[in-house]
Amino acid sequence: MPLDQAQGLRRLFAHTQVVHVPVVSNPNVAFSGVMLERLCAGFSELGRRTLVIDAAERASEPSEMALLDLAECIEPLSAQVWYLAARGLPLRFVDASGSTAPFLDKVMQAAPQCDVLVVHAPATDLCRLFARRRTGHNAAHADGQPEVRPLLLADDRPASVTHAYAAMKLLTQRAGLVVHDLLLGAAPHSPRAERIAMQLATCADDFLGAVLHDWVQLDPASHATEPPTPGLRRLVHELLRAATGGFHATPSSPERSPAMPPRLTPLTPLTPPMPFHPSAAPLPGAAATWATH
Repeated sequence: MPLDQAQGLRRLFAHTQVVHVPVVSNPNVAFSGVMLERLCAGFSELGRRTLVIDAAERASEPSEMALLDLAECIEPLSAQVWYLAARGLPLRFVDASGSTAPFLDKVMQAAPQCDVLVVHAPATDLCRLFARRRTGHNAAHADGQPEVRPLLLADDRPASVTHAYAAMKLLTQRAGLVVHDLLLGAAPHSPRAERIAMQLATCADDFLGAVLHDWVQLDPASHATEPPTPGLRRLVHELLRAATGGFHATPSSPERSPAMPPRLTPLTPLTPPMPFHPSAAPLPGAAATWATH
């Protein structure tokens, strides 16, 4: 007989495979909160229960209770989405090897009802969380750990694209995570959106030996109650398929399109984006308001 409600939930969901989705925070994206909402809507449509672990630069600091009772700090946002303010919290769980992966184990114990963990954090934090999960070809599945594919955030302004490229470089070189996806916040008829995705894909291939597997354009003006777009449905399905080794059930009628459109011919000589300058003035973001949605 379970001793408390948390133990009962852990037993009930003991055999559920938890999917980890690292989302690289980008302080130069003004509508990152909207993009996280749309991502959660995509998982909810498939019946998934999502916990957003917000450790981004502008996230709220965790409660003082976080180290004593992490479950008490998890807030329900809807019937299928929960939220944990966690800025700086993963580093409190660092082990002797420099990994903060034990933090994820603690979160899974605190929220056993969730089968998707969206970890919204800077690239440096994601490296510590997920680097040891990729020690060789298919190593993640070989040792029972889920495969992870970082999800970059950007919009159609240069500063956000530069930051996304710098994050991709860090994750590739420090954590060995060489396959990425991209959520690009831009108006439906933005003339720069496709060019930005193509340039990131080309730079990843030519300069980092990395792959931009897929990209999806999201309208930041879209309403939270709108159904996910076909592109977002495709991306969510692919994230689940990769993390579960292909055992995720395909939705009844998914709309497929090529993972990446044909590479565009650059208008100018293609070079890596300039390194992100930390003194650049960030635009007001939605990360702080995400917890209040």
